[in-house]
Amino acid sequence: MSPALLFCILIAYFALLLGVAWATSRNANNDSFFIGNKSSNWMLVAFGMVGTTLSGATFISVPGAVGSDAFGYGQVLIGYVFGYVAVVYLLLPLYYRLKLTSIYTYLDGRLGRRAYQSGAGFFILSRLFGATARLYLVVAVLQSIILDSLGVPFWLTTFVILGMILMYTYQGGVKTIVWTDTLQTTCMLAGLFACVGYMLGQLDLTIPQALQQMHERGLSRVFTLDPNSPSFWLKQIVAGAFIVLTMTGMDQEMMQKTISVKTLGDSQKNLLSLTAVLVVVLSAFLFLGGLLYLYAPVAGVTATGDKIFSTVVMGHLPAAVQIVFLIALISALFPSADGAITALTSTFCIDILGIKRRQDLSEDAKQRLRRHVHLGFALLFLLMVLFFKWVDNSSMIGVILKLASYTYGPLLGLFAFGMMTTRTLNDRLVPVVTIVSPILCALLEYNQHYLLGHYRLGLELLMINGAVVFIGLFAISRRATIKPAAATA
Repeated sequence: MSPALLFCILIAYFALLLGVAWATSRNANNDSFFIGNKSSNWMLVAFGMVGTTLSGATFISVPGAVGSDAFGYGQVLIGYVFGYVAVVYLLLPLYYRLKLTSIYTYLDGRLGRRAYQSGAGFFILSRLFGATARLYLVVAVLQSIILDSLGVPFWLTTFVILGMILMYTYQGGVKTIVWTDTLQTTCMLAGLFACVGYMLGQLDLTIPQALQQMHERGLSRVFTLDPNSPSFWLKQIVAGAFIVLTMTGMDQEMMQKTISVKTLGDSQKNLLSLTAVLVVVLSAFLFLGGLLYLYAPVAGVTATGDKIFSTVVMGHLPAAVQIVFLIALISALFPSADGAITALTSTFCIDILGIKRRQDLSEDAKQRLRRHVHLGFALLFLLMVLFFKWVDNSSMIGVILKLASYTYGPLLGLFAFGMMTTRTLNDRLVPVVTIVSPILCALLEYNQHYLLGHYRLGLELLMINGAVVFIGLFAISRRATIKPAAATA
């Protein structure tokens, strides 16, 4: 299919997003931007969060990883279910009871201002790295299938896409994203199931027959039984639970949408519904990966990893499937980037700049400040995507999970200490603890050959990081009887 035609489809899709943004952002203010005026429909939030949770990394990397890891990602998926249940019944009641706008305000009331700012700072670092890695992956695919042939450089592609995202999030924020994410999730899932259906037809297989062939070729293995392996089943399941606990329950982007729902009960239904849908969708992505690796030898495709999906579709499937793939790919790109920029803007304005506490600023001045921060993060996104272009790792899902181990570990330690103890902290030393812990974990991972023998660290590094922060906080704390702070922000 002509790259020019594909480019026109991209522009038409973006025009549709702008139309939705215009309709939803009229009369929007800072409360609309930060928490959607606490009036979001829980069903829309739940469905839209599917797209945010999956992102372009899932769309490209999870099917691609089947070639090397088979269905091993299913171990992490089992852990996800336990993690979502923990978020629903442990964290959401806390956030609603304290009426939070930024979830890190909890750390301010419970542990002190330095802990609060440390938590917000690590979220900014986490989301900046994670979201730009996901954005890079999808931009790289768009670049290879459309824009290289048109002579458009990579940096300009990234610049234009970020400009598009700014245009439809600039005013409405969460109020707009709840609706645009719903549209984008619909398109992404339609693309996923259309590709699965077409691949089954091409291979002339039923679902049971396809699973049987995957089993014969070693593509359907789920559990790794070697305790020394980074992919050992118990480590992956436990790590999956903690990944959701931190990357969803302690992540402002994910919780910003969840707590925009009016009541706790509806918010809990939102996340439980999301969990059920994710199990089905991620299982479908793994199945699609198996189909791609069954089809590749038949079609003479040698690509593997992140490149196999786009290579098969754009090189061997008909134009209609290519259009569906492109729309689904774009739909996977935008939710992970638009929500991240919005959440980072919210966290920086509320938690770092204290915009809610600034009595010296008028409402108009606060909106101008928020817009300047929004533009600043868009520029940072551009620079970070160019950095990942330079790194050019072949499997970005592994990179994203590795980054999460280092950047979300301190958040896990901070929240766990606040919720599991009643001790008070020496606030000045909290940043030291949260910075030293990832450094110690990096040294442990780098020297694991000498320190751990045949045992290899995997995703459990996140839990180790959180435990080190917890121990460090305990060491700088003292016994006290306190009441949880009724923080509001």
